[in-house]
Amino acid sequence: MNNPTHSKVSFKAYEQHQSLLFPSSLDEWIPKNHLVRVISSVIDQMELDSVLKSYPGGGAPSYHPKMMLKVLIYAYTQKIYSSRQIAKALVEQIPFRWLSGGNLPDFRTINRYRSTRLKGTIEDVFTAVVELLFREGIIDLKDYFMDGTKFEANANKYSFVWGKATAKFKARLQRDVKALFEQIDQVNASDDDRYGDKDLPGMGGDDPIDSAKIQQTVERLNARLQKEPSNKDLKKAVKKLKDDYLPRQQKYEQQEKILGERNSYSKTDEDATFMRMKEDHMLNGQLKPGYNVQIGTHNQFILGYSIHQKPSDSTLLIPHLEWLKCRFGKLPGAVTADAGYGSEENYAWLDDEQVTAYVKYNNFHWEQKRKQRNNPYRIENLPYDEKTDRYLCPGGQYLTYLKTEKQMSANGYASERRVYEASGCKGCVLKDKCHKSKGNRRIQVGVKLQEYRKKARELLLSPEGLEHRSRRPIEPEAVFGQIKWNRQFKRFLLRGLDKVTIEFGLVAIAHNLMKLWQLIMNLLLQAEIILSGRAILVARNLILRKPAAFLEIRVNSCQSVAK
Repeated sequence: MNNPTHSKVSFKAYEQHQSLLFPSSLDEWIPKNHLVRVISSVIDQMELDSVLKSYPGGGAPSYHPKMMLKVLIYAYTQKIYSSRQIAKALVEQIPFRWLSGGNLPDFRTINRYRSTRLKGTIEDVFTAVVELLFREGIIDLKDYFMDGTKFEANANKYSFVWGKATAKFKARLQRDVKALFEQIDQVNASDDDRYGDKDLPGMGGDDPIDSAKIQQTVERLNARLQKEPSNKDLKKAVKKLKDDYLPRQQKYEQQEKILGERNSYSKTDEDATFMRMKEDHMLNGQLKPGYNVQIGTHNQFILGYSIHQKPSDSTLLIPHLEWLKCRFGKLPGAVTADAGYGSEENYAWLDDEQVTAYVKYNNFHWEQKRKQRNNPYRIENLPYDEKTDRYLCPGGQYLTYLKTEKQMSANGYASERRVYEASGCKGCVLKDKCHKSKGNRRIQVGVKLQEYRKKARELLLSPEGLEHRSRRPIEPEAVFGQIKWNRQFKRFLLRGLDKVTIEFGLVAIAHNLMKLWQLIMNLLLQAEIILSGRAILVARNLILRKPAAFLEIRVNSCQSVAK
């Protein structure tokens, strides 16, 4: 029975197989303020000469490099990183179809363009985007906020090769090979009168043995076996050298070549180094293969990025800033970074380059505590007599100069540490509070390091330093948060340092263009509040035709408010 209190239920027409009249252009289906329009406009303004040089010419026509680049960048803004998923989106999603102009490259073509055509050129594309932001005054190199994080490589977690293990096994093999050579020497000594070739095995005494020397020895022993085929000792020696020792020696030499100065690498991706990461799948501090990504930001735009194989940040500040100088012709006016970069080498380099360093050192926050400032046993608080070059401890003992030790960093920076030692700590009632060593107290003093830390401390505690320190957590750390968590890019898909550089370059470009689009959208919102009628459409069209023009509109908008 129908309820008279309710009106009749109605539905909109639903017909799956109806004929449709498509628009004359896909452009009509793309909103005027859509992200793809900003990406397309920015890429169209670029000169991709370096990308064009990667095409050999001839054969079937290639897909246009700008079209391919637009598709890749837009895919990275949409958290689509797989070439198969990008090819799928080109078929199914209207913005992708509009960007590609109806072209449908398959996943192999997309991956080949990303891995091959952009090799050695992605940094040029990234630089062009940043220079566009420079020209329009959105960012500058006055303040540079630097930080690093680890990204997992596309490699098996258990495919490790450790440098210490390689060195240990190679040394053990060297001992075995030398022992076998000594046995061959004994055989030669007994046969010298008959065959007359005392140095036949090619012995080298205590000299290191390499694969070439083992191969040479095998060839010479084979020549002897042709003269004496019944010699069982020589047969065993040749078999041992050829089938066991030689392949192992070659393997260890290859591993050392791949390792270089690193302490580990992955068999799946030989450029990846095992590093400690926050995402620990075993919850036991296990290392995983990855890369150390360093970025510098301003207004949360990425101004520079570099990919490294070293896990420690302290040795990467100089290479990263040298990359930045090579790209833009100058260094930033000021660099702000956390305590991971506060080394004497970095302070000295920044000082030589006349860059203001708002860079913490490892115990900066610790020494700001009242307890540590008033601690009489700290080296920094010990009274120092310049004339006699000695320190006075709270117990009344003098620490006199003993020697100077030189240290060399991984980048080749030489530093000095002056060593001072007390003479009568035994029986001192303050010994337990002063130090924990069994003998007399010994301290190391880096004179230059102390000077650099004093200068850094003054800068960090100044009003400008407090401002830079407060901005650092919301600059590079916020950018890494956007990349890792909001866009879920935590692991590289490509393998090898060159390809990983390409992949993060696309991530950085996508991030910058998304930030630019967000600025434009904020301006449009302000413009719609301030302007009215036809002026809104004019402002929107001007901004989306040339994104950088939004600065001019922003000025006009402010003037309108003033009126």
